[in-house]
Amino acid sequence: MKFLDQAKIYIASGHGGSGSISFRREAHVPFGGPDGGNGGRGGDVIAECTDGLNTLIDFRYQQHFKARPGDGGKGRDRSGISGKDLILRLPIGTQVLDETNTFILADMTRIGQKVILAKGGEGGKGNAFFKSSINQAPRKSQPGGELEDKWIWLRLKLIADIGLVGLPNAGKSTLLSRITAAKPKIADYPFTTLHPNLGVVNQDDKEFVIADIPGLIEGAHEGSGLGHRFLGHVERCKALLHLIDVTSNNIKKDYVTIINELKAYDTELAKKKQIIVLTKCDATDNEKIDTAKKELKKLKINNVLGISAVSGDNIVTLIRKLQDLVSSNNQEDNIENKHETVKSWSP
Repeated sequence: MKFLDQAKIYIASGHGGSGSISFRREAHVPFGGPDGGNGGRGGDVIAECTDGLNTLIDFRYQQHFKARPGDGGKGRDRSGISGKDLILRLPIGTQVLDETNTFILADMTRIGQKVILAKGGEGGKGNAFFKSSINQAPRKSQPGGELEDKWIWLRLKLIADIGLVGLPNAGKSTLLSRITAAKPKIADYPFTTLHPNLGVVNQDDKEFVIADIPGLIEGAHEGSGLGHRFLGHVERCKALLHLIDVTSNNIKKDYVTIINELKAYDTELAKKKQIIVLTKCDATDNEKIDTAKKELKKLKINNVLGISAVSGDNIVTLIRKLQDLVSSNNQEDNIENKHETVKSWSP
């Protein structure tokens, strides 16, 4: 399935049905009175967060979505049928933005969440509604309420526990294929990853989700390489796994380049907890690995782990470090949620 993380679509709710003007006409009932029914309300356009989706590809080939209008009212006090709501099924992590792609209208972060994006018009009142003691034969009704239409942007930000970052060809896709069942494209040239990949890590009966995004290069915030387009997918990650190619000639520069690009995108992103890992340790000797660790130590980065996704060296150790980090983040979230709950109930 082709990955699509952004789409612009047009939505329109249903127009409300008009009220009816009608009078009861029946033998032996000379003054039957008004019996015009109300119009049905128009359908809403509703966004629903649905499980089992991880792309916006459904919105690639269809960009216009319109809910059904309400039917008009009829005589004999018959109300019009209301228009059926239109449900837009979105993957978890989707943001709905206005036409300018600036203001967030909805953020779909939990399965089953529903948000009305365009409200249908109300049904107009029939003349039976306007009957009163001083006006027993009204000849007026209401038109149906106006529909609501707009262009909106859908932007998907994958939700994962750990986000993989690093320069192109740092070994992100190889690691993802080693520790999960994901099968990303792997090759010996940069930018083999052209769209984000998700994988589930399962070790010691514990699971967590990891997201791999295309590699960053210096100047990505100015549009170099694939730019910052995919960094939104690690915005929601609780922590980052930063991979550095140990065979590089400038370990310090490789690290600083990624950190600067994270800061250029969002300063909060650069503040996330990180585990720094040296990859491709099977392709060099221990002296080179020690030199790389010393370079990073100058930047006050300690406890750097060296791994090889090809040979499997230290892979289990890395997974368990990631599990501990995910568990720690989950505990912090639970504490924050408890504090928010207590605060909301305080007088």
